[in-house]
Amino acid sequence: MPPLTAEGRERQAAARVGQSNGPFYTTEDFSYYDRCITRGVTGSILPSLYGDAMRIVQSPTEVAISYEMLHDTRIIPLDGRPPADPGVRQYMGSSIGWFEGDTLVVETTNFTDKLSVGRMAHSEALKLTERFTRIDPDMIDYVVTVEDPRTFERPWTFRLTLTTQPGYEVLEYSCHEGNFFVANALRAEREYQRRVAEARAKGEPIPERTVATGLALEIYQPPSAEDAVDINAGR
Repeated sequence: MPPLTAEGRERQAAARVGQSNGPFYTTEDFSYYDRCITRGVTGSILPSLYGDAMRIVQSPTEVAISYEMLHDTRIIPLDGRPPADPGVRQYMGSSIGWFEGDTLVVETTNFTDKLSVGRMAHSEALKLTERFTRIDPDMIDYVVTVEDPRTFERPWTFRLTLTTQPGYEVLEYSCHEGNFFVANALRAEREYQRRVAEARAKGEPIPERTVATGLALEIYQPPSAEDAVDINAGR
C-alpha cells in the first residue's frame, strides 16, 4: 500500500481495529466485525480465518454477491443507472456495474468512514473499482483498485484468484447466536476495574492487562449454566 496522508495517519491512530485492542467499556469499543455487523467490501472478500466462501448470482439486470461470513449481500445493478445520491452512505457503499468484454466492472462509492480497507481506516471519499474476469471454468481473476485521496497518497491495486470448490455449500452465518465475546469482554472489563479499585484502596500495584499474569485467562470465561440460552427454544 502507498503511504498514508496526514489525515489518513490521524484516522488510523484513532481507529479501533477490534478485539486485539482494549479496554472495552461499551459496545462502541468493539469493531463492526466483533459486533457481527459487517467486514466491508474488501474485508469480506479477502481470506480470513474461516467462512471465506461467496456466492455470485447473475440476472440480466443485476449481479448479487453474498458473503458467507457476516451474511452481507451486495446487489449490483447493470442497467446503466447513475450512482446513488452523495447523501446516501452505507457500510458496503453503493455499487453500479457494467461489462467490458468478458470482464464485470463494479464501481462502488458512497461509503461511510466507519470501516477499513487493508486494515487502514478509510474516509467517505473511498472509491473501489473491482474487475471480475473468468479465466477458467473454475477460476475468476479478481482485481480491485482502491482510491481514497483523503487516506492514501495515491491509488493502489491488489488482486487474487477466486476458485470454486465442487459441492461446497455456503452455510448460514449465525454470528449473534452463541457469540458471547462482547458480553464476556465487558464483564471482564468490569472485573478488571474492580480489581484496580481494590488494589488502589489497599495501596497495592495496579494489576496489568496481560495474559502472562493469568488475569485475562481467569476472567475471560464461558458463560455459566445460569447464563446459557437455548437458541432453538420455541422452534
